Amino acid sequence: MSRIYYVMGKSASGKDTVFKELLKRCPDLKRLVPWTTRPMRTGETEGLEYHFTTPEGIRAFEEAGKLAEKRVYDTVFGPWTYATVDDGSISRDGKDRYLGIGTLESYVKLRAHFGEELLFPLYIEVDDGERLRRAIAREEAQASPHFDEMCRRYLADLEDFSEEKLAEAGITRRYRNDVLERCLADIMRDMVY
Repeated sequence: MSRIYYVMGKSASGKDTVFKELLKRCPDLKRLVPWTTRPMRTGETEGLEYHFTTPEGIRAFEEAGKLAEKRVYDTVFGPWTYATVDDGSISRDGKDRYLGIGTLESYVKLRAHFGEELLFPLYIEVDDGERLRRAIAREEAQASPHFDEMCRRYLADLEDFSEEKLAEAGITRRYRNDVLERCLADIMRDMVY
C-alpha cells in the first residue's frame, strides 16, 4: 500500500528543513506540492515549495472536484488560501511513498480524504522561545519583512496546534528538532518501507 508521510509543526519549527532533508536522503519519496494564493517568499521556487496561483485557480480545482483539502487564513494582507489538489497522481494501492508538508488542519482533512491507513504524521516540535528566534531571523532575511504577519502566525499556532487538537488528530509521536540530525534519524527510523 502507498503511504503519505506528512510533515507538520508550528511556524519556524524547522519543518521545511526537515522536509527538504528527507527528500534528499530518501530519493524514492515523491513530493506532494500544495497550492497557495499567497505571494512567493524570497528563496521560494514555483512548483518546489508550492504551486502559486490565484483565488480563481483554486476555485477552478474546487469546481472540478479535485480538492483534497483547502484552508483559508485571514492574514494582515487579506485572505490566503492553501490547498492540496487530488488530480489522480497519488497512487493509493501501489507501493509509492509521498512526502507532504502542511498544518495539523490540512493533515486531518487529508486523512479524511485519502484514509487513515495512507497518512503517516510527522509532527515536528521545538521550544517556543527557539521558534520565535527562528521566525524573527527568517523574517529579517526577507526582502520586505512583515513582522506583523509573523506575529499573527506565531500566535495562531498556539491555538492551531493546541494539545487538545493534537490529541483529537491522533498525534502521539513527536519529533524534537533541537538537533536536526537526531530529529531526522528518529523520523527515518519510524518510516516504514
